[in-house]
Order: sequence, then structure tokens, then C-alpha cells
Amino acid sequence: MTVLASASSAGGADSHYRALERLYRSAPINRLFPSRLQIAGEGQAEIRFAVTPESYHAAGAAHGTIYFKMLDDAAFYAANTLVTDRFLLTTAFTLLFTKPVTEGEVRAEGRWVSGRRRVLIAEARLIDAAGEEIGRGTGTFMRSRIPLSSLAGYDAAGSDE
Repeated sequence: MTVLASASSAGGADSHYRALERLYRSAPINRLFPSRLQIAGEGQAEIRFAVTPESYHAAGAAHGTIYFKMLDDAAFYAANTLVTDRFLLTTAFTLLFTKPVTEGEVRAEGRWVSGRRRVLIAEARLIDAAGEEIGRGTGTFMRSRIPLSSLAGYDAAGSDE
């Protein structure tokens, strides 16, 4: 069982990170919420997306749906950098809205906090174009029975073409 993408297997870890990025791009939900995932290293994930009027609620600011999706995804992928054989599942997520946003690029910064085997905890925060935090969340993620290698978008040997 391969569980950790360790520093001793840097090439393997990098392949895993790129495969997770491809998996993210392959998810149909991301056609509704255009965004880009980048994994810089173990326990770290960043998602960039633009807030546009298509994501507004009735009062003219970004709906909480986009806050949750991007925070959950950033935390999830930060945690999944440590698990190279199984897809993780979100079992709980706590969300805090700190400021509304109406336009511009937003960054979701995910960071693994604790746990390495069965349950992992990760957090994420949303940063607007002015560098201000607009939301944050903490998630609990559990190893599933789904092998990453069985998912069409995950290909550790794949290319980004």
C-alpha cells in the first residue's frame, strides 16, 4: 500500500501531483465553475478562479456555493497529496464567510493540517484580488475504497497536453 508521497521519492511525488491536477481538470463540475488547480508540494494546493455575475446570489455577490466548492477542493487536494493510492472523501466541512466578493480573481489556498492514514484534516482560505481573506474552512477527509488509478482523469504517467 502506497500512502505517502514522500520527499525521498520526489519524482514519484511530482507525478502524483500532476495526476491530481489532471484529475481535477477532468471533473465535470469544473465546466460549471472554471478554475485551475496547482499543487506545489506535499500538503499544499491552490485553486484560482474568477468571480463573475454568473456566480451571484440575488443581492449581487458571489453565492456561498462557490465559496464552499473552492474551499473544499483546495483542502481536499492538499490532503490527497499525502495519499497516493486512494481517492479521499469529504466527511465534514466547516465554513466561515468573512467578506462578500463581487468580482475578480480569487485564490483558494489549501493546506494539510494533520492525519496521514485513514482520516486527514486540511484547511483552506479564500483570498481576493486585493489580498484580503474572504472565507475559510476546515475539512475532514477519509480514505475511500476507490483506487486513484481506477479514475479516468488520474494518470500518474500521463501528460498535460
